[in-house]
Amino acid sequence: MSHLVIRPSVLYVGTPVMLLGSVDGDGRENLAPASSYWALGQMLVIGLEADGQTIDNVRAVPEITVNFPGPSLWQSIEKIADTTGRNPVPAPKAHRYQHVSDKFAQAGLTRTPADMVSPPLVAECKLQLEAKVRRITDGLEGYHIVEAEVVRVHADPAIVAPGTQHIDPRLWEPTIYSFRHYFGIGQEHGHRPTSDTAGVAASTAE
Repeated sequence: MSHLVIRPSVLYVGTPVMLLGSVDGDGRENLAPASSYWALGQMLVIGLEADGQTIDNVRAVPEITVNFPGPSLWQSIEKIADTTGRNPVPAPKAHRYQHVSDKFAQAGLTRTPADMVSPPLVAECKLQLEAKVRRITDGLEGYHIVEAEVVRVHADPAIVAPGTQHIDPRLWEPTIYSFRHYFGIGQEHGHRPTSDTAGVAASTAE
């Protein structure tokens, strides 16, 4: 098989969509979709736009909530995808973005208080993380890298394997962002030997 040599405009091969909650120094809330994310243990590494409100907020108040919407919420994600909490809108975004002060209302989502951080959680998201920002690395082609330690996890009981502390991936479906399209996840094809839930029958956990 031969391959084409190409240069795509984005490299979002398939990453989870997050709704990031943050607050500024005056307590004003912001909610922003993002999809540049990976995890190491209890540490998250998140890519944030340099000209977005979220990076300003986490510098002022180094706390964040990371809310994972299911695929049915893709339209709520889109309602705030081209909005910014910055006012005025930064020049590079002015042709497409608009300022929105209350993104929860814009997205039709419900804010709910977090336990250990100032930013709110998104009630409609079945998986929610509270995190404290530990380090910010600046200046990567218009993006900054935020490292945050998860201090609390909230999970809808419907996605937790009964009697455990583990998310059952057969019961939980994130929204996957792949080359600017939204997807759910499909049929299970296998699992690692270290899986925490492989021995729990899906029918039992439902």
